[in-house]
Amino acid sequence: MFGTINEGDEMPHIVVKMVAGRSEEQKQKLAGALADTLARVLGCGDDAVSVSVEDIAASDWFTKVYDPEIAGRADTLYKKPGYSRP
Repeated sequence: MFGTINEGDEMPHIVVKMVAGRSEEQKQKLAGALADTLARVLGCGDDAVSVSVEDIAASDWFTKVYDPEIAGRADTLYKKPGYSRP
């Protein structure tokens, strides 16, 4: 059964986009570690956190991720990558 969401409840959702090729085990471990860290830092329950992982083809990285979400949203980017568009 699902709990009720009330105004003011914390419901953080993390979206990880990465070049395809990681195993399901790696994705599960990553999702668990991110959820644990987020819950600890924000002080919310683990049951409030959701994590999704999106595999992106390497050939699509710049057009589907870098341009719109990294370069295009620099004002909301808290951790910048150590690379730029070629």
